[in-house]
Amino acid sequence: MLNIAIQKKGRMSEDSIKLLRDCGLRFSSSGKGLISPSSGFPANIYYLRDDDIPEYVQDGIADVGIVGLNVVEEGQNNVVISRNLGFSKCRLSIAIPRDMNYDGIQDLAGKDIATSYPVILSKYLKKYGIDSGIHTISGSVEIAPGIGLAEGICDLVSTGSTLLSNGLKEVEVIMKSEAVMISNPTLDLEKQSLLEKLLFRLNAVHQASTSKYILLNAPNDKIDAIIDILPGMKSPSILPLAEDGWSSIHSVVSEDDFWEVIDQLKENGAESLLVVPIEKMVL
Repeated sequence: MLNIAIQKKGRMSEDSIKLLRDCGLRFSSSGKGLISPSSGFPANIYYLRDDDIPEYVQDGIADVGIVGLNVVEEGQNNVVISRNLGFSKCRLSIAIPRDMNYDGIQDLAGKDIATSYPVILSKYLKKYGIDSGIHTISGSVEIAPGIGLAEGICDLVSTGSTLLSNGLKEVEVIMKSEAVMISNPTLDLEKQSLLEKLLFRLNAVHQASTSKYILLNAPNDKIDAIIDILPGMKSPSILPLAEDGWSSIHSVVSEDDFWEVIDQLKENGAESLLVVPIEKMVL
């Protein structure tokens, strides 16, 4: 069995549960227990505090875990980042009161900064030779300047609305973070094999989520031009229509290029375009 640790509550927990279920794992998420066995894949799901996940994986209590990259970097645990997962994206930034002048990182010298990430912040300041006071606190970091505890903060930022509501402005981005899958570096062969199978499923789900299946009709004299636009997974599928001189073309389009590709297809005679989401994509 592969023991998989995920955050026990919050948005990352919800996204982790959805991802694992998309990979075919079936397990309870009622929150009543700390361990939930899975069907559809030989695994146990551990529900833990996010800060504890890297340590559990390092110590071999859990084999793999899903946690924010910021937590991994702060904990400095001996774990392997097996895959970036693409959700729970945010950034760890330094922010100061909006009315404070800021001409560059040198303005932080001699200032006190409140944070829940003293390790990452200390490394960043040391990189630039900045000597600042670091106050380690947990929770409600953004109120520190308002109550006189510090002149600035270092905290996670997603939309920036929390900073705005507390009269703060973002001045330095220390790192960008997202959910990652970490693993114990000393997994035995059996568990390493299970991890590789899970990563294979994750890749299939990710490929599907960033691609669209497209079907279109086109005159036969436009097929070559359309094929140049639609390389597909290997090459497009082409099927003759009942109407002479026309064919149906099937292919896969990247989500990032979707609208640009659609415009090019229409310009080259494509008609009756049908776009379908892909549930899984095995390459």
